[in-house]
Amino acid sequence: MSELTPELTLIVASKNYSSWSLRPYLALAHTGQPFREVMVPLDEPDTAAKIAQHSPSGRLPALRHGAISIWDSLAICEYLAETFPQARLWPQDKEARAVARSVVAEMHSGFSNLRQNMTMDIRARKPGKGRAPGVAEDIARIQALWNECRTRFGQGGPFLFGHFTIADAFYAPVVSRFVTYEVELDAVSRSYRDAVLELPALKTWTEAALKEPPVKRYQ
Repeated sequence: MSELTPELTLIVASKNYSSWSLRPYLALAHTGQPFREVMVPLDEPDTAAKIAQHSPSGRLPALRHGAISIWDSLAICEYLAETFPQARLWPQDKEARAVARSVVAEMHSGFSNLRQNMTMDIRARKPGKGRAPGVAEDIARIQALWNECRTRFGQGGPFLFGHFTIADAFYAPVVSRFVTYEVELDAVSRSYRDAVLELPALKTWTEAALKEPPVKRYQ
């Protein structure tokens, strides 16, 4: 990249397990901007030290853009939307954008039962597992959100708001979980799941995840 275009570097954790890292990766890939990627394997003796080199919070993902450093997946996505408006990472319509931000915030801070009991594990297949109390309610709420967004705002394409947005980046790890745990979905949710699975960036991420060595703590 030229001196006038600072290099983008995205630092992520192990791809098979890191739902937080997947979200900004998909958003950044969607901008079409070239970027460098650094992957820090989880559960290694030097993992914490390596993460500390990139993130003051001690967590990943993190993004460097020239002298700017951003950590937290939502903060990174917001920065990308602001820096590369041509990517349309938020809907242009005010109402749709408000709903998109709401569903992203709900994903960012909610669905704790699903997160804890259906952890992301791209290479695994665990049918019937993870059905702890509260998980069914989280799954039902997610499907209700998907149905509402597709019905109200999805006429322009296969994603929640028609074209790809940050909302899709945030729910892509849920799509992965639903595949891993073979969650039965309604027709609208199945169609949306399949559209997300066809994202070229998600396929690239998945191919890399399948080549990673397993992390013992997550087995």
